[in-house]
Amino acid sequence: MARQHTISPVDGGVYVERELAEPAQIEACVADAVAAQRAWRETPLAERARLCTAMVDAFVARRDRLAEELTWQMGRPIAAAGGEIGGFEERARGMIALAESALAPIRLADKPGFTRYITREPLGVSLIVAPWNFPFMTAVNAVVPAIMAGNTVILKHSAQTPLCAERLFEAFADAGLPAGVFQFLHLAHADTEALIRDARIAHVSFTGSVAGGAMVERNAAGRFIATGLELGGKDPAYIRADVDLDAAVPAVMDGAFFNSGQSCCGIERIYVHRDIAEAFVERAVAWVRKLRLGNPSDPQTTLGPLVRPAAADFVRGQIEAAVAAGAKAWIDPGDYPLSVPGSAYLAPQVLTEVTHDMAVMREESFGPVVGIMTVADDDEAVALMNDSEFGLTAAVFTRDLAVGEALAARLEAGTVFTNRCDYLDPELAWTGVKQSGRGCSLSRIGYETLTRPKSFHLKHA
Repeated sequence: MARQHTISPVDGGVYVERELAEPAQIEACVADAVAAQRAWRETPLAERARLCTAMVDAFVARRDRLAEELTWQMGRPIAAAGGEIGGFEERARGMIALAESALAPIRLADKPGFTRYITREPLGVSLIVAPWNFPFMTAVNAVVPAIMAGNTVILKHSAQTPLCAERLFEAFADAGLPAGVFQFLHLAHADTEALIRDARIAHVSFTGSVAGGAMVERNAAGRFIATGLELGGKDPAYIRADVDLDAAVPAVMDGAFFNSGQSCCGIERIYVHRDIAEAFVERAVAWVRKLRLGNPSDPQTTLGPLVRPAAADFVRGQIEAAVAAGAKAWIDPGDYPLSVPGSAYLAPQVLTEVTHDMAVMREESFGPVVGIMTVADDDEAVALMNDSEFGLTAAVFTRDLAVGEALAARLEAGTVFTNRCDYLDPELAWTGVKQSGRGCSLSRIGYETLTRPKSFHLKHA
């Protein structure tokens, strides 16, 4: 029987092993999901809400254990790991609260002799493929609303974070969710692709790489099912000349370096007005130098390892290529003894004198590095921010909120911010443009991707 091994970035050792599902187990799981959905779709919404709320209660009660496991599976500092449990809770409770209005029938204006309305019906079985970098918060974006909408769910989690799927299952079991409504599978890549092709799967939610999104589209092609794809990002921020540097610097730098930069909506490019560029860079570098790279199980650590050595070496390569092409590196890697080639531990880096000819300003880095460019005005900033294959989020930092809002309207991104970044509000639609994906999760609109409309056109006798 094939097994998967989770190698912890903390120490390079095997943290957990799991057997991969075999064909008979996969078949039983899908059959159970189909059977359970027939009854679940008829379950009153209030009962669905009660069970999902009980799941959240059971989940957050495990906070300390979940945080520790998260640190060892993917390397987030223990001091920050508990924040993901809070984010999970916020999104889950938010989507539960939105369900009643989002799923309510749409009543149309009176028309003599007719009754007309539109309902939202569940799709069936939803397959959710979740990533390792925010393993609970990305999964919950689809899991809770899918179940609230009357679907059943099969969760395939990253091989880096298999315990996350198991802990969600345990919380749903503690809540008393009927068997078959939520299940998980540890799957090989080929079996994941086969499951997407299964005619009984009615919806696929995928969070991950652009290549992974293309895989989903290939395997779902011709079945005309709903798919939600949240893919890569190269998210920009613009620091206007009128900005409050005391507020802007920590906000945007945290957006770049939280989770060691391993966030799809993390800031990877910064454009600063030339009038304040020198002051901004000075403060930004000082902020980064306060980060403490170390073992993430140490509460004093603020910058943990990347998920695997290959990911760290990829970012090292981007930095080295940029410096060779003329970029200026402000941080001396020698100040970080753990940061050596072949290690998952990587020194943070700030680069200036960068251009869009450099990979570090074009390709997703997914690591603790950010490039800073100087711009002459708002128009140049917008043009550079939009000069990307990606479009997940973008941020403008300014004291002039009207100008900030006007600039945000010109940005090619699914979510635009002023004076903050790297955050998901569960009441706002989470979506991307260009190679950042398609579809939508969260918000009332997110429920539309998990249901189909059904129109009732009733002529009176």
